[in-house]
Amino acid sequence: MQRAWAFLCILFLAVWTVPIHAQEEGEEPDYNEDIPIESDWGGYAPGLYSRGDQIFMMSAGVTIPMVFRGKSRNVLFAGVGQIKVGGTGSLSYSYFLNSHIFVGAEIQGMFASTRGKDMLYVVPITARVGYQFVIKRFEFPLALGLGFAPQKLLDFNYAGFFLKSTASAFFRFNADWSFGLNTAWWWIPQTPKDRSKSVYGNFFEATLSARYHF
Repeated sequence: MQRAWAFLCILFLAVWTVPIHAQEEGEEPDYNEDIPIESDWGGYAPGLYSRGDQIFMMSAGVTIPMVFRGKSRNVLFAGVGQIKVGGTGSLSYSYFLNSHIFVGAEIQGMFASTRGKDMLYVVPITARVGYQFVIKRFEFPLALGLGFAPQKLLDFNYAGFFLKSTASAFFRFNADWSFGLNTAWWWIPQTPKDRSKSVYGNFFEATLSARYHF
């Protein structure tokens, strides 16, 4: 009986000291093997952005002519109030400087018909800077774009200053993709040498977007 108790004591001590010896030898036991990974949960836990994070965005939607000032017929916005609702699409790139501030660039195309059934084409190219708010899986970027916009209507061609302010809302679907809505205001001044013929156009933009994060 004493030998049996002695054997059990020795076995207990041997089992008890195995993790201790493993830790002393630098071989830590794997305590995380039963913790479920992201795919086991079937969801995505978003984290804060950091410097170097990048986004490629594709957008498509409509532009609505809003406020126009000027009545010249020698520039593209000839016949103020004659432009109809148009279509637009864009590609943009953003680079985050920290968890909220980003810079980037955007190229966009817009087309709209006139009451005379002619087509107006505008191709804004801008540099962008913005600030993004993040609430769990919802992201709200605000951006300002400055650049120039080549424009064409019939035989008239013009390229001038372009300003665009944007407010957006996105849902972060997973680590790679987010989807959302953009609203933007365009300001397109046309100021030829004869300033009396200047026209100042304003458009409202509403687009749906897909963003790829990398």
